[in-house]
Amino acid sequence: MMGLAAIAGSFSSAAADDGAIALAVGKAHPGVALSNGQTALFTTEAVGGDYLKGTLESGSGRFDLDLVTQNGEHLRRLLNNTSGTADFQFVVESDPVLMRLTARSDVTGYTLTLTNKVTPEQQKPPERVYLSSAMEKMAAEVAAGGSTDTFWKKVAEQGTPLVETKEDGTVIATFLWRGATKNVRLFGSPSGDHENLERIGSSDIWFKSFAVPADTRLSYQLAPDVPDVPGTARERRVAILSTAQEDPFNHHPWPADGIDRFDRDSVFELPGAPPQPYLAERGNPKGSLQKIMVKSETLGNEREVTIYRPAGFDPANRENLLLFMFDAAESLTKIPTPTVLDNMIAEGKIPPTVAVFIANPGPDARARELPANPAFADFMAEQLLPLVISETGITHDPSRTVLAGMSYGGLASMTVALRHPELFGNVLSMSGSYWWSPPGTPADRQEYVASLIAEKPVPPIRVFLSAGLFETGASRGVASIIDTNRHLRNMLLAKNTQVIYREYAGGHDYLIWRGTISDGLIALFGN
Repeated sequence: MMGLAAIAGSFSSAAADDGAIALAVGKAHPGVALSNGQTALFTTEAVGGDYLKGTLESGSGRFDLDLVTQNGEHLRRLLNNTSGTADFQFVVESDPVLMRLTARSDVTGYTLTLTNKVTPEQQKPPERVYLSSAMEKMAAEVAAGGSTDTFWKKVAEQGTPLVETKEDGTVIATFLWRGATKNVRLFGSPSGDHENLERIGSSDIWFKSFAVPADTRLSYQLAPDVPDVPGTARERRVAILSTAQEDPFNHHPWPADGIDRFDRDSVFELPGAPPQPYLAERGNPKGSLQKIMVKSETLGNEREVTIYRPAGFDPANRENLLLFMFDAAESLTKIPTPTVLDNMIAEGKIPPTVAVFIANPGPDARARELPANPAFADFMAEQLLPLVISETGITHDPSRTVLAGMSYGGLASMTVALRHPELFGNVLSMSGSYWWSPPGTPADRQEYVASLIAEKPVPPIRVFLSAGLFETGASRGVASIIDTNRHLRNMLLAKNTQVIYREYAGGHDYLIWRGTISDGLIALFGN
């Protein structure tokens, strides 16, 4: 194809009369003064498919810049009534075109420059950049026809994820899978979302690398060959659960006694992760557990409630704390809260504490009751609290009573306390779902709890808020958990509410929360 400059002699008489100016890439053209409505034409040494980028510096004058045919017909507006300095870019199509500069005011001068030209041959995607030096090395070996056997033998010995520390201190974590057919997905990644692992050529190495904080702690699973199922985006997304399983090369399964590989996660903890010192039994005196069934006529259901009494419990001790914790099944297992309390009380970190673990009658009830349900808040205040006082004989003090929970449970802790601050004076919220709003809430009024705080006086409660640095994914189309927790913290501080706020290098993860519960109790009540 002929260059535009090469065919300048064939332009229309109008173009020729105006004298099309040839622009060379990288060479500025200083223009002369133009009157309002006057034009100047320009051509380049470019052919179809070339990418061109340029800059117009017009000072105080105003210009239009258009692509036109050699007959003067308009093709595309590049700059519209612009002044000052403006960039433009376009791809030359198959037919020769001109650039026409039109003054929209009287101007004393301008400068037009083509700063870059990229031919079709030069238009190539960038080469893959490897965060991991080990992956870069393996890619080169695979490309040269090398075997991966030695690599996998070393991986099996070291365990996964593969951890590398750069010269600048950046920590790179690489998650690995061997031998999938079509895909591998990472469930619980540092990005806060499901991540697709990449494959090195046609080898058996699938990997995904992340730059992570030096205090990272997370649990994860890997899902090989996730089926591409028909249906909604949600249905396709949850298909990851059909193959998600522990990482076979990770040396730290959790829980270690999980019934099969699908029932176990894999743990990744860096040396800088904050200590979680109260999880293991230390031979300290054990508290007792009492299970009772509580029926609610208002809620129309019945649930199991577990009451923990510390060793040597004295109901008359006015230093006693009263802890209510939602999601009892998880709060008694994934978070070994009774053991945590045994250790903290025995070592004098917190006062003696009665804990009440509130089970969900079912998943539907959880989704209905925990997110800011006034009927559930009234059940807590009017039925469950009096029952616990009657069962234990504890002297109730709102300033020594705390509601605690994770996710929806964190949301419930806050909203129950806001509805009944005269009974529940403290909130311990872990990754609370503060993105939530009732169905039908206008798009510009999301984050229900933040709206409550903004619109009404805040009662005298104390709040411990926490969130994970990896909880960055939008929730149901609203802001992320970490963003909404930060927003709520700021709203509470603006209302002079006592707030203690912590962030952890982790995700929406019981592995984090089993340490956060002790951090929160110490922050609120620690001796």
